[in-house]
Amino acid sequence: MTSPSVPLDTGTRLAFERTRLAAERNMMAWIRTATSLISFGFTVYKFFQFEAGKSAPAATGFVLSPRVFALIMIGTGLVALLLSTIEHRQNIRRLATEPGPTRPTVAGVLAAMIAAMGLAAFASALFRG
Repeated sequence: MTSPSVPLDTGTRLAFERTRLAAERNMMAWIRTATSLISFGFTVYKFFQFEAGKSAPAATGFVLSPRVFALIMIGTGLVALLLSTIEHRQNIRRLATEPGPTRPTVAGVLAAMIAAMGLAAFASALFRG
């Protein structure tokens, strides 16, 4: 960590910025992965819920029901999003060149929005069983 009284040269400043942007891209990749898991899980749940409504009762004997599979997929997406957000925050804090709070990242804000959507999907699949 550098002293705030000593200005960084241009090369060092740009290196920090490139590294911060790489951390942002990495976080966005995790957000895409989590969004895919959450939306796929919820789609599976809604598809089988729709199919069960228009046909005879579903066959029993499944080792893993579509609802449980959907909950696992949504939960996996939420856990991946949580762990990647924690790692992202740690990386951004390590890159801070001046003491004090760091600005919120776009990826962090987007992760919070996707997490809210994922929690709603998980609650819907869990409680509407």
